[in-house]
Amino acid sequence: MIMADPTHSFRLATVADIPALVALVESAYRGDASRAGWTTEADMLEGQRIDPEGLARDIHAADSRVLLLERDGEILACCHLQKQGEAGYFGMFSVKPTLQGGGVGKLLLNEAERQAREDWQCRRMEMTVIDIRDTLIAFYERRGYQRTGIHKPFPYGDERYGLPKRDDLRFEILAKPLS
Repeated sequence: MIMADPTHSFRLATVADIPALVALVESAYRGDASRAGWTTEADMLEGQRIDPEGLARDIHAADSRVLLLERDGEILACCHLQKQGEAGYFGMFSVKPTLQGGGVGKLLLNEAERQAREDWQCRRMEMTVIDIRDTLIAFYERRGYQRTGIHKPFPYGDERYGLPKRDDLRFEILAKPLS
């Protein structure tokens, strides 16, 4: 286990963590529970944010890991990292809603960047963010990420990504050098 500070630690997720991770991710993005934090997508999307099968694939895939931040054995935050050539892909970033804004997410993001740089020799980190999420994009910009202007369509019709409440959703790629 890697220590974040005296009270937090990092570890890689296992299949045994899947139920807790699904609950965490859903609580950070969907439904009324997500409104306790600032990362909610409840006004844009309903339905699921992650499914156990997809999470199991991420845990077992080559060049992929699901990173957890814990305190006293409780999962407080998670993210998915994947090596994609010279870039690390950062996704599924979820922090317990009542802890958002308290620095937990910054600890996890910093560790994810460190692991991509040191373990995989990635030169940059990339992510996709729904481009109308101005507050979330500003959070990443304060941490050195830049909007690339490269957009990807939202997967309308694929319920694995939720049920859109709007017809103007699309992703933008954000990137940050890791050197």
